Amino acid sequence: MRTPTPRRFLAGTLAVGAVLTGALALAPSAHAVSGGYSALGDSYSSGVGSGSYTSASGSCYQSTLSYPYLWQQANSPDSFDFEACSGATTTDVLNNQLANLNSATTEVSITIGGNDAGFSSAMETCVLDGTSSCLSAVKTAENFINTQLAPKLDAVYSAISADAPNAHVVVLDYPHLYAVPGDCLFGISNTSRTAINGAADDLDGVIANEVAKYGGFSFADVRSAFSGHEICTDDAWLHSTTLPIYESYHPTATGQADGFLPVFSANA
Repeated sequence: MRTPTPRRFLAGTLAVGAVLTGALALAPSAHAVSGGYSALGDSYSSGVGSGSYTSASGSCYQSTLSYPYLWQQANSPDSFDFEACSGATTTDVLNNQLANLNSATTEVSITIGGNDAGFSSAMETCVLDGTSSCLSAVKTAENFINTQLAPKLDAVYSAISADAPNAHVVVLDYPHLYAVPGDCLFGISNTSRTAINGAADDLDGVIANEVAKYGGFSFADVRSAFSGHEICTDDAWLHSTTLPIYESYHPTATGQADGFLPVFSANA
């Protein structure tokens, strides 16, 4: 998802989170993958929050510690096309990320939809403007998710199917950001945290429903993998408000390796 801009984050709101860069446990590769692998989507797939960004990816912040990069290292596909980009929407995927898909592409992964729903803007409001404003912002995001997101996802999934007719497509969703009540002493209210998690459930539900319409697609739910590792736990795999700002509310390196990677691997 797109990260909040730093327009007011210096106003006493920075609760700098620790970057968890412990040892990464790669699942052993059962076999080399025949065909090409294309990693599409937004910042949850590019690896924002995990560090080790490639210089060539610029503001897309593609990380060598992201689940797509780790998976291709373990499985050695014939080719690896890393298109996921921080801030990407469904329109960005359609316009900028599908050019290299073809009949030789046999595996595709994607996270998309959070930026369309304005999750970053809602999170910024929640952090800066209090519970009432947070609930209103989350309600606006949920309304978009439940009334407008489905056809945007369909456009992306249909285009992937057409451009990569032989591919197995794994669509991953988004984790709950917060443990409620959790052990956070400061920050947004538990009411706001509950609402944010509820919006994530709405988002994930719409994604799951649309994926079910497509043969050759798998829905990969990461919420269970992140259970016990949300913000406000002692072993968080997600950043709270942190520096650099664009890493806020994204998986850490451990979240990519121990959360997203095993879920993707189980569905690939």
